[in-house]
Amino acid sequence: MAHNIAILGASGYTGAETIRLLAGHSAMRIAALSAERKAGMDMAQVFPHLRHLDLPNLQKIEEINFSTVDLVFCALPHETSQAVIRGLPKSLKIVDMSADFRLSNPDDYKKWYGNPHSAVETQAEAIYGLTEFYRDDIRSARLVAGTGCNAATGQFALRPLISAGVIDLDDIILDLKCAVSGAGRSLKENLLHAELSEGYHAYAVGGVHRHLGEFDQEFSKVAGRPVHIQFTPHLIPANRGILATAYVKGEAQTVYQTLVAQYADEPFITMLPFGETPGTHHVRGSNFCHIGVVADRIDGRVIVIAALDNLTKGSGGQAVQNANLMLGYDETDGLMPVPLFP
Repeated sequence: MAHNIAILGASGYTGAETIRLLAGHSAMRIAALSAERKAGMDMAQVFPHLRHLDLPNLQKIEEINFSTVDLVFCALPHETSQAVIRGLPKSLKIVDMSADFRLSNPDDYKKWYGNPHSAVETQAEAIYGLTEFYRDDIRSARLVAGTGCNAATGQFALRPLISAGVIDLDDIILDLKCAVSGAGRSLKENLLHAELSEGYHAYAVGGVHRHLGEFDQEFSKVAGRPVHIQFTPHLIPANRGILATAYVKGEAQTVYQTLVAQYADEPFITMLPFGETPGTHHVRGSNFCHIGVVADRIDGRVIVIAALDNLTKGSGGQAVQNANLMLGYDETDGLMPVPLFP
């Protein structure tokens, strides 16, 4: 049975990535696309790489006939999603790719995003969208809140280790490099080519990055007590990719075998041979995450490195993976393209 899909915010990077993936899906049909400022345009004008696809023209959200839609991918900006999703028909299944429903506590949302949550009742029903760890809940969910791309990468590297208690929970350092598409498609001075190229820089340093709200929530939940990691993100002059390097205290083979056991049956998480490290260029354009473990020269210290594509496994691919579960499809449907290389 086929299902009709709408993508709200289709003129952004995550919207376009979701369209690209659904083009290879066996049964999800794109029935509506929205983009407020580009309403009335066809997708070939907005994203020429999609011109070969038979897609509906962009329209405003209020023009969409949601009675003909089964599931909505929401790729709208933070705060905008709250108002839009609150007003959608209750019969719709929704996968949200903004930050608006990731944090279960409204006070935490206000702390990290600066404003009170305007859809608290809707927030209460949202399921956190890290597929590999919330699979059963996602299958029966009406609203799934996609994770932050940085948060997903860090959790793939660290969550099983925290849950198993095989590392020191009070000494976790996460150093993360993220490509520029993680900042979205809107025009920003610091993202101009001349400002960004030929170097990279740290940002949101000292514990102010918003994805720390997700790390605090999820790591503390699985540990059964507060866990606060040290996290520094860096913006790199690349279009796609995240490389997360975690420094932890533990026994290297125990760390490695814990991750191997956790991900043994996961279709999209690949554990590299012990001592081998991943690179973003080996997962580019795919829904795969590669993880490597290396013993540090300092006894008792271990380095865990995870790489994924922020637009795919970190956003659009994760969203399709969740939608597959929600609609009863094979979890891998539309998500098995081989990574792009070079």
